[in-house]
Amino acid sequence: MKMGIRRVIKRLSIALLTALLIVGLIYWELIIYGFQQGYGQLNIIWNARPVEEYLRDPSFPDSLKSRLELITEIRKYAIDSLGLKDTENYKTLYDQQGKEVMWVVLASQPFKLESKLWEFPIVGSVPYKGFFKKERAEKLKQELENEGWDAMIRNPGGWSTLGWFTDPILSKMLMRSEGDLANLIIHEMSHATIFVKDSVELNENLATFIGDRGAEQFLIYKYGADSEEYTTYLKEDEDYLKYVNHMLRGAKLLDSLYNEMKETDPLPYKKTLKEKLIRNIVEATDTLSLALTRHPSSRFKKHLPNNAYFLSYRQYQAKQTVFGEEWKMRFGSDLRGYISYMSKKYPFL
Repeated sequence: MKMGIRRVIKRLSIALLTALLIVGLIYWELIIYGFQQGYGQLNIIWNARPVEEYLRDPSFPDSLKSRLELITEIRKYAIDSLGLKDTENYKTLYDQQGKEVMWVVLASQPFKLESKLWEFPIVGSVPYKGFFKKERAEKLKQELENEGWDAMIRNPGGWSTLGWFTDPILSKMLMRSEGDLANLIIHEMSHATIFVKDSVELNENLATFIGDRGAEQFLIYKYGADSEEYTTYLKEDEDYLKYVNHMLRGAKLLDSLYNEMKETDPLPYKKTLKEKLIRNIVEATDTLSLALTRHPSSRFKKHLPNNAYFLSYRQYQAKQTVFGEEWKMRFGSDLRGYISYMSKKYPFL
């Protein structure tokens, strides 16, 4: 009888080990990526210091101390006045030493505004992949381009780990204006409050909306509606929205062009039409009458943007009108009430 039990246990153990080996082989790349990202994030957390230490440090510049104090106020406002979740985030500071620490890869079909998606546990499908090593991002970008994708790399000003880690303040954040800093902190805090699996466009658009409106309300609360801080933010935002709307219109034009293309069209012909339209879209940015930038097209003097660039604006900006109308019509511009409603409508993960 004991021999029979041992034999069954042995067989079950072998079957379990075999299953684990198969799963490990299938998801080996994802497992390695997870370890790399976890190590990168933990390295930042380990080397971050409490904000209080910097505030007590006589060698730390007073101008940066005031920014740390401002972040504390923004964080408190976001929790007390907007109803965002209270976490341990943004209570420590990581010194980037002037360097970037995150590189994000995005990719799109070459003749269709359709993102490449990566599958991850819990969060589901996402249209980007982040790295703490630049060379890994560049390697993936090259691989994607070799496969025919339109790919790009961007450096995020901040990111949310959705409560899995403690998100520190990054030292480059302290270089931002008051309004831009408030926008970023509230945007990222909203991710820790509302995040829907497999819905990056909804998540990012909603966080953008909450960040924009929350920053406006915070600046009025702290500085007043006639303050330089608030009026400067409005000017910056006005410029940015003109540019955003131009890129969203450009995305629609690209959609129309790609829909008219036939599979039998020669590849060089399709590339020529695509490049011509993107060049026209870029050159037209100089007609936007921006207050803070005279020739926005100059940033693309060496390299034109590709489909991934246009898709990034859809991921963050395409639903702003929808959220804005709902917020005004149903909630009378009550942002806290709207956030509470959206939190119940979309339970966190």
